[in-house]
Amino acid sequence: MPRSVSDAPELPRSGVWSGSVCAKNGSARFMSVSALKVSESERIKFPIPANVHAETVVSVRHYTDRLFSFRITRPQSFRFRSGEFVMIGLPTAEKPVFRAYSIASPAWDDELEFFSIKVPDGPLTSALQQIVPGDTVLLRQKSTGTLVLDALTPAKRLFLISTGTGIAPFASLVRDPETYEKFEDVILTHTCRDHAELSYGETLFEQSANDPLIGELANGRLTLYSTTTREISSRMGRITRLMESGKLYADLCVAPLDPATDRVMICGSMGMLKDVRALVEAAGFTEGSNAAPADFVVEKAFVD
Repeated sequence: MPRSVSDAPELPRSGVWSGSVCAKNGSARFMSVSALKVSESERIKFPIPANVHAETVVSVRHYTDRLFSFRITRPQSFRFRSGEFVMIGLPTAEKPVFRAYSIASPAWDDELEFFSIKVPDGPLTSALQQIVPGDTVLLRQKSTGTLVLDALTPAKRLFLISTGTGIAPFASLVRDPETYEKFEDVILTHTCRDHAELSYGETLFEQSANDPLIGELANGRLTLYSTTTREISSRMGRITRLMESGKLYADLCVAPLDPATDRVMICGSMGMLKDVRALVEAAGFTEGSNAAPADFVVEKAFVD
């Protein structure tokens, strides 16, 4: 079995994936969205722009009052590499607002998955958080990004360092067989403020372990390391401090980062990106890109 090093207690598993959630004091309960369904004709008020895919929402899951995920249909012509992001929007204006979202589903998936924060006054997320199955989401035709396997040189271990919704591109990568073809061990870290915000990563880990395509590949090779920074738990702390103190490696019973054996991908808050970049560069890691693969890569284009 893949192993999970987490401080989060078991969250309620009742309810349905295509649901909304009410969260209070860290607890959550799931509700059906069927009563909230709005017809397509009521949702679309403006024509679809040229050279943009108009895709249908398949399912929505609200984890907390700040986080939700959703899946949409995938155009047959849309190709991407696991870890990339794409511009998405809603048909709610003559000139729709588009934002970059990391694709959380792997390249082989028939649908596209996204993991988003809720911003009450956000130009896109204020409306995006209200979508229900059957609604339309706009999708630009081209994906891009640096958090791809092609940007790294071969090594033994792959560290995926994330905070908040920065876990999204790694949700794609840990479900891609190519990741396990290129690396012997994959260590995914996910740091959030509260227990409930870790739910997406915990669910991802469980699904990966039981997935008929990559479950066997991930067996004993995929590790999830989850921590909280605000809610009191058995495993707390910012990932940068856990790396600096060596606690991360002690908890996992592994050797510290070494450019001779390890590769690193980083996605999350701006502060975390800056701090982890400084740590790996001080350890002798060189930043890579699609044009010049190397030891680590950083992604900034996601909603957090």
